[in-house]
Amino acid sequence: MSNASLTIALSKGRIYKDTLPLLAAAGITPVDDPETSRKLILDTNLPEVKLVVIRAADVPTYVQYGAADLGVSGKDVLMEHGGEGIYEPLDLRIACCRLMVAGRPGATETAGRLRVATKFVNTTRHHYAAQGRQVEIIKLYGSMELAPIVGLSDCIVDLVDTGNTLRANGLEPLEHIADISARLVVNKASMKMKSARVKDLIRLLGEAVERATPNP
Repeated sequence: MSNASLTIALSKGRIYKDTLPLLAAAGITPVDDPETSRKLILDTNLPEVKLVVIRAADVPTYVQYGAADLGVSGKDVLMEHGGEGIYEPLDLRIACCRLMVAGRPGATETAGRLRVATKFVNTTRHHYAAQGRQVEIIKLYGSMELAPIVGLSDCIVDLVDTGNTLRANGLEPLEHIADISARLVVNKASMKMKSARVKDLIRLLGEAVERATPNP
């Protein structure tokens, strides 16, 4: 490997925890714990590699504008962001779930304009535009399942893992939009300027993903 410095953007929570074993397989381990450290830029065992732990929705933006060379981001976040200025070379096959339309049975069969509550505004708009259907999108930041229950919307677009929360609130998945997993993303300039180091890391992470994925 060359001595080119690398900054990797991660988000706290599931993606961070699931990414750690993959980074370790590539020879990178954090020295600081983001849960206890007050540092905004975390050191690793490699002096030239730093981690920035930020909001999940901000990871593609940091990578797009070169504040981070690489990042790990959910496909849902990348779809909403649009993916401008970044490469997406690797599916890490972690943090897997589905992006779904959900609601009461038959909720999307209304003849009028559908009211959809979601934080995935752009993705939802594109989904229904592809169907040639006009919808009213209501942006929410949490507790999506509440919206159809209290009459705020006909349905929701949200991430679904087990579906237990939907069932507990009398809702069910109605339409599949996309399978979601965490992806490695790379700044386009970093891919050129730090090509050897970035490609080496992509290769090592890819090998780690293959080893971690059970054979069918």
